[in-house]
Amino acid sequence: MHEQWHISGGRIVDPASGRDEVADIYLCDGRIAANPVAGCDAVRKIDAEGLVVVPGFIDPHVHFREPGDESAESLSSGSIAAARGGFVMVAAMANTRPPVDSPESVREMRRRSGACRGADILLCGCLTLGRRGEEVADIAGMVHAGILAVSDDGSTVGDLSVMRDAMVAAKACGIPVLDHAMAAELSTGGVVREGGASALLKLRGIPASAEASIVERDIELCGETGCRVHIQHVSTREAVELLRAAHRNDLPITSEVTPHHLCFTDEDLMSVGTSLKVNPPVGSSQDRESLLNAVSEGMIQAFATDHAPHCMEAKSKGFLDAPFGAIGLETAIGATYSAVVMAGKLDLMRWIQMWTSGPASILGLPVPSLSVGMPADIAVLDLESDWTVRSSEFRSKSRNTPFEGRTLRGRAIHTFRNGVRVWP
Repeated sequence: MHEQWHISGGRIVDPASGRDEVADIYLCDGRIAANPVAGCDAVRKIDAEGLVVVPGFIDPHVHFREPGDESAESLSSGSIAAARGGFVMVAAMANTRPPVDSPESVREMRRRSGACRGADILLCGCLTLGRRGEEVADIAGMVHAGILAVSDDGSTVGDLSVMRDAMVAAKACGIPVLDHAMAAELSTGGVVREGGASALLKLRGIPASAEASIVERDIELCGETGCRVHIQHVSTREAVELLRAAHRNDLPITSEVTPHHLCFTDEDLMSVGTSLKVNPPVGSSQDRESLLNAVSEGMIQAFATDHAPHCMEAKSKGFLDAPFGAIGLETAIGATYSAVVMAGKLDLMRWIQMWTSGPASILGLPVPSLSVGMPADIAVLDLESDWTVRSSEFRSKSRNTPFEGRTLRGRAIHTFRNGVRVWP
C-alpha cells in the first residue's frame, strides 16, 4: 500500500500539454493520477486554492561544495535548499576538490548524492583533467558512469584544439558541452564588469569582450563539430547578439541566464557589496535590458541559478579578495517571477517552461509534465504573496545572497519528487 496525496483546487499549469485550469490531481506510487487510486491508502490532502501547481523545477547549473568545502554547502544541504526552492532536479558542476574528472569520481559522487533527501542531484563531469584545460577527460567513461553533460565551469578551456577535441568526444557520446565563456587573458585580475562602476570603485574591470570572444569561438566550433553547446550564465549584450545570429543559422547552441543578471546591474555593487561579486560580473543597465529582451523573445532557453555558496568569512574580505559567487536556489522563483512575469516580459506558461522543459531539453532529460501517469515531480507555488528575503531562514549552509532584505513575489509552498514530499 502506498501513501496518496490529493492536491485540490489548484491552478494547474503544464507547458508540456498546454493545460491551464483549476482542477484536482492525485499522487500515488510516484505517479500522477486524475482520480483516487485503488491500492493507495493514507490519503493526505493539500488545499491548493489560490495556488499554482506546476511540474517541479529543474536547475541546470548549481555548485555544491562536497567534496572539498562542505562547510559552505554539502550535497545534503544543497539538495534540501533546492527542494525548498521548488526544484526537483539540479545539475551539479564538477569544480569540487578534487574535481569530478574520472569515472571513479563520478561513481563516488553518485553514491554520495543518492543518500540526499531533497532534490535529485544530476552530475556533470569535467571537460579536461583537473579542469586544467590541457587534456580532455575520459568523457565516454564518465558518461557510462552516469554524467549527463561536461563542463569546466568556474574556468574556461582556452586552448582551441583541446576544446575542439572535447566537443568531438561529447558529440560522440550524445551529451552537451556546458561552457563558462570567459577568456582568461582578458579577465584575469578583474573583479567586476569594466565600466562606470569599476571606475568609481577603483577596481579592475572585466570587459564584455572576455565573454563575447569565447561565445564567438564556441559558436564556430559548434558549427564545425555538430556538438550541442550550451553557454552558461550569459551576461552581455555582445554575447546575446552573437547567439541571436547563431540561432538564425540553426546551430545546436543554447544558453541560460541567472536571476542575479536579470535583477541587478553594476550600479548595485556599492549598496549590495560582495554578495554581488559574481563571475561573470553583473553588467550595465543596457546589458540587463538586452538579457530581458532575449528572454522575452525566446532566444535564451532556460533560467539557471549558478548557486555558488561561500562562507561569510570568505565573502567579507572585500571585492579584491572575496571569491566570486552568489547563492540562488531559495530565491530563484521570487526573483525571476518578479523580474519577468510581473514586468510583463513573459507570461506564466512561458516562465514555467524556462524552469522545466527548457532545462530538460538542454540536459537531454524527458520533458516534465503533469499528465496522468507521469512521474509525480510537482511544485505548488504561491505567486500572489510578497515575502522578504532573510537568509537566516535558508536551508543552504551559506548566506551570500544579493537579495538579502529585498521583497520578492512568489515562492514554493510544497515540492514533491517521485510522489514524496521533499519540502516542507
